[in-house]
Amino acid sequence: MPRTEISFLRLLCSLRWLAIGGQAATILVASAILGLDLPLHPLWGGVAVLAAFNLYVLVRLRHDDPDAQPHATAFAHLLVDIAVLAWMVGWSGGITNPFGMLFLVLIALAALALPRRWALATALAGLVGYAAAAAFGQPLVVEGNAYELLLWGIAANFVISMAVIVYFSTRLASDLRRRERELAALRERFARNEGIVALATHAAAMAHELNTPLATMTLLIDEIEAQADTDALRADAATMAELLALCRERIRNLAVPAEVDLEQVVGQWRLVRPAIELRRTGSLPASLRVDPSVAHLLQALLNNAADAGEQAGVPRVDLFLEYRDGTLGGEVRDYGRGFDPNQTLLPATLFRSGKPGGLGVGLALSHATVERLGGEMTMTGAEGGGVRIRFRLPLEHIEYWP
Repeated sequence: MPRTEISFLRLLCSLRWLAIGGQAATILVASAILGLDLPLHPLWGGVAVLAAFNLYVLVRLRHDDPDAQPHATAFAHLLVDIAVLAWMVGWSGGITNPFGMLFLVLIALAALALPRRWALATALAGLVGYAAAAAFGQPLVVEGNAYELLLWGIAANFVISMAVIVYFSTRLASDLRRRERELAALRERFARNEGIVALATHAAAMAHELNTPLATMTLLIDEIEAQADTDALRADAATMAELLALCRERIRNLAVPAEVDLEQVVGQWRLVRPAIELRRTGSLPASLRVDPSVAHLLQALLNNAADAGEQAGVPRVDLFLEYRDGTLGGEVRDYGRGFDPNQTLLPATLFRSGKPGGLGVGLALSHATVERLGGEMTMTGAEGGGVRIRFRLPLEHIEYWP
């Protein structure tokens, strides 16, 4: 059952407990204090039926049936409330009972929370219930000033109706605002994911085009290394060959994703960014293999941290990685200038970068990866400047982008 309908049923359940308490208090006051000659057995029976029904509702809400018809269920609950109210009003004065106006409260609740046809059905049921209470109601024998008692009943009915409507309306408005925020977040996430899919399609096409020139460059580097006449030139050629091999491996992983070793990923990143001092803590099991998207996440965070540190003149990055109980935990800390007050942090938006010359995809892809793998990622300021990005990823449930 959808969350909104469950919230409405729980709200009805809460209001029903208030109604049960109010009915019991009214019976006690009217019979014990005011001395009215009430048919106590039928009235207490109505209170007991409503309480038993509410207990049944509480049990059902804890074991919600996802295939249930939510609007029909809510209408059935309102029918029970209308039937019990008609019973109570009928045995306590009928049409002369001012609490008969509470039928309007039930109709108002239906009009605010249910579709039009269900609200109209509730209004018709309320009309039938009020008519039945008026037609078959038992008149009350009142000793003393009956008109004054009627006025007190009208006043009490007004206060109760006002409290119920205000309480329900504020709760409903709060639920609607929460739903609007969720829909806005879903729209933003959908737009970001559409951009990521488009970016992935473009990356696959570019990888196909780059494969041939990379193969040619590899052959040329082999020839340069063979003809090099100094140790420095041979070392440079060997480094370029390693970088080209790394590029070709990344392109192959785009076509055929395969699990990777994070230790190897960190080593490759050191090769690509040799000017950055990487301080590593934590340890990973030697047999750990992860989804390639986790490697992309780690590389994007490391590159962002390295860029931030270089801009601030402190080319240093702290990295913590640890695997425990099926969960990979990590933290990347940079030594940059910290947060930009005008920059959106998380969730990140695609193609919007806070770095000069940045593409605006690293943080967005990182957050999307963590979200897709069912993990969590947080950003906080670090003492002495810079940013700490922490992430936790469950590694049991891994999916690939379609």
